[in-house]
Amino acid sequence: MEGRVANRPKAGEATPVKAALTVADTAAQELLLSALLERFAHVQLEAEEDTPTAARFAGSGDSVVVVDPIDGTLRFYLEGLGPYSIMAGLAIRGCYQAAVVALPRERLYFDAVLGAGARVADGDEPARAARAEADGRRVLISHDLPGRAVEVLLAHGYQVAPASGGAISVAPLVPGVRAGLRWVSAGSVSTRGRIGTLIAAEAGALVCDGSGEPFVRDIRAQAGALLVAADLEDLAALRAAVAAISSG
Repeated sequence: MEGRVANRPKAGEATPVKAALTVADTAAQELLLSALLERFAHVQLEAEEDTPTAARFAGSGDSVVVVDPIDGTLRFYLEGLGPYSIMAGLAIRGCYQAAVVALPRERLYFDAVLGAGARVADGDEPARAARAEADGRRVLISHDLPGRAVEVLLAHGYQVAPASGGAISVAPLVPGVRAGLRWVSAGSVSTRGRIGTLIAAEAGALVCDGSGEPFVRDIRAQAGALLVAADLEDLAALRAAVAAISSG
């Protein structure tokens, strides 16, 4: 459906990014929820869109399935600014236990279960173990990352590329990408934006907040930045970029 659908913005949203909606979002979510319903009908559901199957989840207990059918609809799916993503995660008592992130344009499909490592499938190839690597010079960043932070990354010799939050969360697992920096101008990294952090951590990446501390596992905790890197040198550069925003 990519390239053949139009934006039909949702009413009442604060920004065009949050309002963006296409028939692809709702169709993809219905496909995801229909599959999830077979195993997880008893759990709570936190879905990005209001589609018919969402009402069929029981919504009780301490387990929640979080779904984002197209992460980055406006900038990345419709405008093609960078990789968009499709995500689903299972959280129990506020922490992700299993996660899936797909980057359809790149034909990459990542998944992980807590304590069991992460996997990646490239196109139709069988899934294999995924490991974070400092590969290439690209860093995936939020599309609205302030210029001061971008300048710091460029000064360190990196190439910056905007990407959806889901892609950023698994950045060091993507070929040619060594790190990711998610920055939120107001509020916090969303529960959906945290799904890929489980995959990155299980693949051996450093997953931190803006201060360089380990990113909190509680999906409801406040966090204004997400830093994902394969090594300490890259993490230090990401921290310097975040610090430049505060000092500016």
